[in-house]
Amino acid sequence: MSPNGSDRSSRRPMRRILPPALIAGLVLATATGCTYEDFPRLGMPSPVTEEAPRILSLWQGSWAAALVTGLLVWGLILWSVFFHRRSRTKVEVPPQTRYNMPIEALYTLVPLIIVSVLFYFTARDQSELMQTSDEPDHVINVVGFQWGWGFNYLADVGASDGDAHTAAELESIPDRMMEAVPQGADGVYDIGIPADRDPETGNPGPTLVLPEGESVQFILTSRDVIHSFWVVPFLMKQDVIPGHTNRFEVTPNKQGTFLGKCAELCGVDHARMLFNVRVVSPEEYRAHLQDLADRGQTGYIPAGIGQTDAAKNAETNNP
Repeated sequence: MSPNGSDRSSRRPMRRILPPALIAGLVLATATGCTYEDFPRLGMPSPVTEEAPRILSLWQGSWAAALVTGLLVWGLILWSVFFHRRSRTKVEVPPQTRYNMPIEALYTLVPLIIVSVLFYFTARDQSELMQTSDEPDHVINVVGFQWGWGFNYLADVGASDGDAHTAAELESIPDRMMEAVPQGADGVYDIGIPADRDPETGNPGPTLVLPEGESVQFILTSRDVIHSFWVVPFLMKQDVIPGHTNRFEVTPNKQGTFLGKCAELCGVDHARMLFNVRVVSPEEYRAHLQDLADRGQTGYIPAGIGQTDAAKNAETNNP
């Protein structure tokens, strides 16, 4: 047998084995019924809300898709390098595949399919995460300002005769978002600056207290510039925009004290715009609200800049 024939015959088994092996690896990586707990978190912190695992699963799935795509691409590159390298005994130019319509259609359609699949899962999860209930267990107005945070607990504490629905400090919040607030919510507030410290951990910034196992709806308002409300183990954040009110809802399911920060460059002391989130039992949460009332922190602090007409017109559910 000639050297050329021997070279070709030695390559054929590998050419037959490689495509099925790549397909088997792809199926094995994508067809298993694993949950987010069966994979590494890939830099993400442990989730502490009922909604956070959905975000973690999306993150892990994106990495898995990237890994499969990378292995496939590198496999094809190495296959071309090893099995289509120039023969030592042949000097002619091999057949060219320029303007090969099937191949060009393949490397055009495959990226479109990948992007479409990622877009579908992202849009599906975003739609679920941004849903808010009409009657959450608790409503808290988060107020961002240079360079600190304020928290209006829109709850019926029984410390005064006030009502969140008529409070002048909350006029900037759209009526449709106030519908989730109970009637007669006299409320209490807390406010802090970078120099404040959490009494238990010593971490800088004010401390927001939340109850474990109960839904909390956040209404986000700003007094000055754009900030971003980010509780790190919530695995999500949302902008706090002057003239446009945002909101989202979570249910904390793990007690502890967690770090929060502003994730939007908002000025010279942006890096110091930190806060803490302490998740406690429902009983401790109610005791905390009563403690704020006993300290005279009843009523509300000004929520911030009112929602602009342009923002109101953009809301599909605006009453």
